[in-house]
Formats: sequence, C-alpha cells, structure tokens
Amino acid sequence: MQKIRVDHLQPGIFISLSNIGWLQHPFMLSEFCISSEKQIRTLQEMGLTEVSWDPARSTAAPLEASAPVVEEDFGATALTSMLDEKRARVERVREKREQFARREREYEKDTAAASDILKTIAGRPIEAHAQAKTLVGRVVADLIGAESEVIHLVNSKSKDVGQAAHSVNVMVIALLLGKTMKLSEEELKSVGMGALLHDVGKSEVPSRILRAESRTHPEEEFYRAHVAYGIKAVAGIRDLAVPVRNIIACHHENWDGSGYPNRLTAEKIPKLARLVALANRYDNLCNPFDIKQAKTPAGAITHLFKKEGAHFQPEMLQAFVKTLGVYPPGSFVTLSNGAVGLVIESNSASILHPLLMLHDPEIPRSEAILLDLRDTDLTVASAVNPATLPLEVVEYLAPRGRVDYYIEGAS
Repeated sequence: MQKIRVDHLQPGIFISLSNIGWLQHPFMLSEFCISSEKQIRTLQEMGLTEVSWDPARSTAAPLEASAPVVEEDFGATALTSMLDEKRARVERVREKREQFARREREYEKDTAAASDILKTIAGRPIEAHAQAKTLVGRVVADLIGAESEVIHLVNSKSKDVGQAAHSVNVMVIALLLGKTMKLSEEELKSVGMGALLHDVGKSEVPSRILRAESRTHPEEEFYRAHVAYGIKAVAGIRDLAVPVRNIIACHHENWDGSGYPNRLTAEKIPKLARLVALANRYDNLCNPFDIKQAKTPAGAITHLFKKEGAHFQPEMLQAFVKTLGVYPPGSFVTLSNGAVGLVIESNSASILHPLLMLHDPEIPRSEAILLDLRDTDLTVASAVNPATLPLEVVEYLAPRGRVDYYIEGAS
C-alpha cells in the first residue's frame, strides 16, 4: 500500500481505511475501489488529507496536482448521506442476524424432532410416522408457497449432531431439488419422508463400522445391510407410501448399476430414490465422519460431476447445480476487491449474488460484516479451497466446519 492525497483521488482508485476502523467511517467496507465523486467528498468531510491506496488493484491513476477551484462545498451533505446509508445497512444486518438466530432455533427444533423420530420409529412406528408427517408437511407447504427459495447455512449449537442432522440436511436438499424438477406436492411429501427415514436402519450398525475409514469385506456387508434394516424398521407403518419404502431400499443404487443392494440401473431405479441418493451423497461429501475429508460445497459439486457423474441421472445432476447455485452456502469465496468471505445464504432468484460473511480481523466474529452482493457493485471472483487460506481466516468464518442447511420460502 502507498499513500495518496485525498484531493488526488478519482473513481477507479482502490483505497484502504483499515487503519481507521470499520465503525469509524461511513463506508460498508474498509477496502474498496472509489466509484463516485460522492465518496471522495465524504473522505474530505471526514477530515482526511491522505489515505492508503493499492496501485495493483486500481483501474485508474491518481490525479495530477492542480490549482484549487472554489466551488460549493457538498461534503457535509455527502457525509451525512453516507452515514445514513450505513446506519440503514447496519440495521438490515441486525435484522438479518435476528432472522438467522430464529432460523437456527427452528433448525435445532427440527433436528431434535428428527432424532426422536429415528429413535422411536421401530418401537412406536405409528406415533413416529405421525410426527414425521407433521415435520415434512410443514416444510413442503412452506416450499410450495414460495416464489423463490432462500437457503441458509446454519450454525448448530448441538454437540451431537449425528444422524438426525444428516437426515434433516438430506431432506432439505432433496426437497429443493424436487421443487426444481417440478414434482407434485404428493411427490415432494414422499421425497421428504423418504429422505428423513432413508438411513433409519443405521441404528442397527455398530458405530465403529459406521465411522470406519476403511472396512473389511464382512464389515462392508454389515454396513450395507443398513438398507434392509431400514425396511424392517418401517415395517410397522402399514400406510407408508411405496415411493417412501423405495427411497429407503434404493438410496444407494447408482445410475450405472454400480450401487447396492440390487445393482439396479438407470430408469429401473425409482425416480424419487434417484433424487434422494444424490442429496445423500452430496451431504456425505460435505459432512463425512472424518472432518479432514470434508469437501467444500463447491468442491463437492465438482467432485460429483468429475468423479461420480456416472452414478447419477445426467438431467438430475444438472438440476442439482441449478438448485444449489454456483456458490452454495458454505462456500469460501474471494471478491473482486480481494476480500474473503463465506456464503451463508443464497436465493434462487439471484444465484450470483449471495449473502456473505466477510473476514475482517478488526471486527469481532459476532459482529462480522454481512454483505448482500445485491447491494454492491462487488462480484465473486472465485470459489476458494479453505485449505489454501490462513487458519485464522477459516476459524473466523467457519469455526464448526460443518455444512448444515435450512430453507425458508421467500415471497
């Protein structure tokens, strides 16, 4: 960074106000590219005579010194206007934080309900099924009534997320994909129920086998038996729809016939089971038992296309990308101004303009900047692998390391 006189600034010059502190200036970011004369007048009104600038990130050169021109002073107006704008943005951020807190409480409640359902369905199948229908029915009703879908990245407070969180994640992702594919309400309810119950048979598999990085042949056979155990667990629900049973039975079948237990191929795999299989694989890539093996959302989608594309119906895989967007929640990204952020919310109506949490070591994480790209002229430059970022940046943006989703209808 170099120093530049404020009266030599012009649009296109990239400046930094990091030494001032985010709360002490009216701009949304502490580092940005000058885009208007209004911003320059605001800097002057703040009493600044010089600021830091970065020639490498600037698209214009400093102005040459010139004789002062006497003209009307609009600085006070510009500063007041920008302070008002920033106060309005800060208020919107405060409201957004409160909204996130509500969503996280709802997510915890739904995860707790899912945990109860999975634990009791074998012993009290009718009661558990009724609870599951209530949970799935509410989520489907909200989804159907929305013009666009807002996907939140949630920060679960639970110490033991376990199978319930996976089931809720798969349900959310599968329902979103199902809406993209224009499924009927009845089909969506079957997708939601099947996704919620798809791994219910894992309660019969020892934890050491479930969590093993590698398994012997007998252990792998035991693990794969969770599909049959799942069908047995729901046997007491006489009115369970056939598509739901098929999701439980076929969520590990692959389009190319390499899956199990029946090595079904292509259209022989029930449609809704194909859909849940894709959502299930995505969540397992993002949230494996060994967090060191976890892929970022963008990395998981790339992996599905490049390494496992043959396992899934091509049209469904294309719809999946459309559903989660180019930068799914949980993705680390760099912006056009060089800032690093974490995507924490995406809206299907504007997939290239997600809501980000920005890294700024001068601001406590609890007060981190939330930036809606729809409100700025900044753009996402690229997704970035967190392994390439400094540890303090990753811990600031994503201290849990998990990728859990919650959805909300946006009218």
